Amino acid sequence: MRSRPHEKLEIYRLAHALAVRAHRLSLRLPRYELYGQASQIRRASKSVSAQIVEGHALRSYKADYVRYLSRAYGSAEETIEHLRFVLETGSADGAVDDCAQLIEEYVVLTRKLFNYMRGVRQQHDPERVGDATLDERQ
Repeated sequence: MRSRPHEKLEIYRLAHALAVRAHRLSLRLPRYELYGQASQIRRASKSVSAQIVEGHALRSYKADYVRYLSRAYGSAEETIEHLRFVLETGSADGAVDDCAQLIEEYVVLTRKLFNYMRGVRQQHDPERVGDATLDERQ
């Protein structure tokens, strides 16, 4: 299977790996959380990498790229909030350490996303992206 352009981004690889772990953790939560916090964790965590992918696909439009990266950042923050809820309400009793570790790693991801967005705002050249995109397709 051929590598996709967004897979070269560290923020994408990290977001994707964390979403897989968050999904697995959500399935270990109590049954009463299945459609509550567990569902929210799954949706928010998967949204981070999905927004990065969609933004990267539209990277020849700088404003759109930044907008999608901002949404990814927001979804990462939302994921942290849902993970904190399951910790603070006791719903993560069987997975406290894993939940706390995920929160720490999502905090790192939010920092990386913020720095990446800042770099895109300051240095992104949509003209160069178009040429690279054509080269990648050949």
